[in-house]
Amino acid sequence: MKTHYDVIVIGGGPMGLATSYQLGKRKASVLVLERFKFLNQQGSSAGFSRQYRIPYPDEYMVNMALEAQPYWDELQTHTPKTLMDKVGTLWFGDPNVHSTEGNIAAAEKAMDAAGVKYTTLTSKEVEDQYHFRNLPSNYTGLFQADGASIDLVATLETLHDLNLKSPSVTLKEFSPVYQINQIDGIFHVTTPEGTHLAKKLVITPGPYINNVLNLLNFKVSVTYWEMASAYFKKTKPDIQYPTWFVFQEAVGENGNQFYGFPEVTWDYPGYIRVAPDFVIKPLTSPDQRTSIPNPQELAYTAQWVKDHMTGLDPTPYYTSTCLIALSNLKNKELLLDFAPDFVPNNKDIVIYATGWAAKFIPLLGEILSQLTLDGTTPYDIEPFQLGYKYFKSIL
Repeated sequence: MKTHYDVIVIGGGPMGLATSYQLGKRKASVLVLERFKFLNQQGSSAGFSRQYRIPYPDEYMVNMALEAQPYWDELQTHTPKTLMDKVGTLWFGDPNVHSTEGNIAAAEKAMDAAGVKYTTLTSKEVEDQYHFRNLPSNYTGLFQADGASIDLVATLETLHDLNLKSPSVTLKEFSPVYQINQIDGIFHVTTPEGTHLAKKLVITPGPYINNVLNLLNFKVSVTYWEMASAYFKKTKPDIQYPTWFVFQEAVGENGNQFYGFPEVTWDYPGYIRVAPDFVIKPLTSPDQRTSIPNPQELAYTAQWVKDHMTGLDPTPYYTSTCLIALSNLKNKELLLDFAPDFVPNNKDIVIYATGWAAKFIPLLGEILSQLTLDGTTPYDIEPFQLGYKYFKSIL
């Protein structure tokens, strides 16, 4: 049995599989270790759909979304399933609100700088064109036509199949990592099956990030969040929504941000998914996951659907959760960096952690592979190289 590899990828979710796919294309021998079964529902890739969008309050994020498009196009050539259902992105709400997603005016400015076309909307136009109701008159909106709903399951299946077909990639599931040692510059990674050796490591275990980093004697500062989602039955079969996000003032200490998806064939046909973009009871460990949505979050969501959406029964019919780790740095959800310099051979360890990045999956796979094999990437990742701020030694 092969035990020596060029690269070991720890974490076989979308980021790990996208990275191993790109590494395999460059003929690097790769081992992917997944603690659960591949294509599982136990991490940050749980659920069926994600949003692809271009609106962001920062121009570098707008550019990153644009740079991801050709990588999605390439991935689409490998499957007959439609990976992205293009329905457009709608942002609307109080123009003065700044949320975890940013601010409407800032997003317009960033898209203007990048030359991205969009349409500005009044509150009444949002109601008339996109089926919302009872919106405050001061609300504004923007619609960007390239937004889409990502078929996350099909994306994972496509990446998984490509890796299975690659002669350079080995996939091992039910392989949690128990120990990582370095001997003469070689990483010795121990799993229940035995010890595997590699010159390089890529660490992409989603919410289990600190389970792995602790083996290297450091950690990241994160909050764990069991995100809730609810599905509402359509009472008007022909009604359709774009992907959307509403910006509103906080309600008490809990927040009042919501986002939603269109009806799609792969995710409860006949239903519309709406989710809260705030957390009432954060977790301190991924082991605290219950897979049960917070009832208060669902109640806020159902009330918002009842008050402001048309053509839907406001009773949550199906529900789901997704476990993620979010950076504790303000407005910096995404971390893409090498290990800190107090770790021996830190430039041979590449880390992706925290945040929402499904819209960038195939691009991040390329970036992570470039950092691993070349030590650099032509893409601008400086805003995500934040390890110096919140990597902490546990020695």
